[in-house]
Amino acid sequence: MNAPIDTKSLSTAELQSLDSAHFLHPFTDHKDLAAKGARVITHAKDIYVWDSEGQKILDAMSGLWCVNAGYGRQELADAAHAQMMKLPFYNSFFQTTNEPAVRLAARLAELAPAVDGRRFQYVFFSSSGSESNDTNVRMVRRYWDLMGQPQRKVIISRHNAYHGSTMAGASLGGMSGMHAQGDLPIPNITHIQQPYFYELAEPGESKEAFGLRAARWLEEKVLEIGPDKVAAFIAEPVQGAGGVIIPPETYWPEIQRIVDKYGILLISDEVICAFGRLGHWFAYEKFGYKPDLITFAKAVTSGYVPLGGVLVGDRVAQVLIDKGGEFNHGYTYSGHPVACAVALANIDLMERENLPGRVRDDIGPYLAQTFESLKDHPLVGDAETCGFVGGLVLVRDKAARQPFPEDWAVGMMCRAHCFGNGLIMRAVGDRMIIAPPLTMTREQIDEMATLIRHALDLTLQELQFQGKFPAR
Repeated sequence: MNAPIDTKSLSTAELQSLDSAHFLHPFTDHKDLAAKGARVITHAKDIYVWDSEGQKILDAMSGLWCVNAGYGRQELADAAHAQMMKLPFYNSFFQTTNEPAVRLAARLAELAPAVDGRRFQYVFFSSSGSESNDTNVRMVRRYWDLMGQPQRKVIISRHNAYHGSTMAGASLGGMSGMHAQGDLPIPNITHIQQPYFYELAEPGESKEAFGLRAARWLEEKVLEIGPDKVAAFIAEPVQGAGGVIIPPETYWPEIQRIVDKYGILLISDEVICAFGRLGHWFAYEKFGYKPDLITFAKAVTSGYVPLGGVLVGDRVAQVLIDKGGEFNHGYTYSGHPVACAVALANIDLMERENLPGRVRDDIGPYLAQTFESLKDHPLVGDAETCGFVGGLVLVRDKAARQPFPEDWAVGMMCRAHCFGNGLIMRAVGDRMIIAPPLTMTREQIDEMATLIRHALDLTLQELQFQGKFPAR
């Protein structure tokens, strides 16, 4: 047996070697990563992380859309420690519960406002958004079985949506690269086009008209399948991993009309958009629609401990409870006491600092104004925000909205310049996106914008050096 490795004394190169020898990362070309070595993040504070070489990096992605309260919050660490010492784990099977899970379920029910009498009084806990969306598939199909309509199995989603990477979650998502690896989607899941105005609008079409047309793609699909076979429509309020695709204001009201007309369940996947990200506790508040199920995860604990779940509206919950008997579904960590204790502390913190209100009334509008100023850059075809997410698209010709050839990988080129100069910004194709911690100040927004502009300038210079963009 090999002697244990003392990782405290390892250099960056040694850690990278161990990493490539043993750690299979998510969504990674491992051969490529082994050739250059992983970036080793060692510690974090506020909105910044540091790597093993001492570089300070502004994290404009909140880890992975989740560290809404910022790094280094003592109260969240204290909540985890106290709960670990009291009750580190017990399961929620066998008619058993624990206090943090009970208190969190009640707290979430209080935070989620009723819409036209539709309430969210029940919570099913998981450990991630992927597990939560698998739960949604089970709940939706069980609901229709109990309603005497077992033929209603089809769930409609959108192309370029992201709903997780498990078999059901990846199937619900509309990522072709994921579907190509695993014979996906699984049966009875289908997709419609996304409401991406910049790419899909017709010449001269207004945002309002496009929003209505995009929503009606759902009605066309329902009629194509048969309304008696459609169980639910699932969508992110704003598509996150797809590139921060923000629907026009006319989109969600028309979606609501359609699901009401055909009696379809509506699933709001708020894994990214909830807990203040769009200026409200839950994003359906901002857009005014009425979901039956709400997926959450990530920022419920600000990413400090894994936790996810589904807020279940009255329409579904009462049928499952009154008619369903035993629901044969669940997870070892459903209602994990440590995760739930951290979530309660995180919600207390967010309420005390009014983070959703800050996004709605202060830093969100300031981010929108600052991001708008990036439109003057030669590479930026569009820049838009919603709450505290933003996306800008890199184009070859702004006037013609001409994209760069895909194989040029301009987004990845820009991302490399971001990382190399102290900024974490994600590339989705040639769309560069941000989702910073909600604790960010106006001064830090200015700092981020300066770093973004510098990375854009370096990308432009590299393209000009390669002869792929005309010198100005």
